[in-house]
Amino acid sequence: MAVPKHKPSKSRSRRRRAVNNRVTVVNRIECKSCGNSKLLHRVCPACGYYRGRQVLDVE
Repeated sequence: MAVPKHKPSKSRSRRRRAVNNRVTVVNRIECKSCGNSKLLHRVCPACGYYRGRQVLDVE
């Protein structure tokens, strides 16, 4: 049965765990009708436009 010879250091184990805790940057683009920033492939929350068409009524 395999037994480790040395104790893994704190930095080594924390570095291994840190790979899964990275924060990903969300891509945002400028809305073509109002210029507000919005997520890709989503309706603009400010004006309600998607791909040049009015999809939602925003007051």
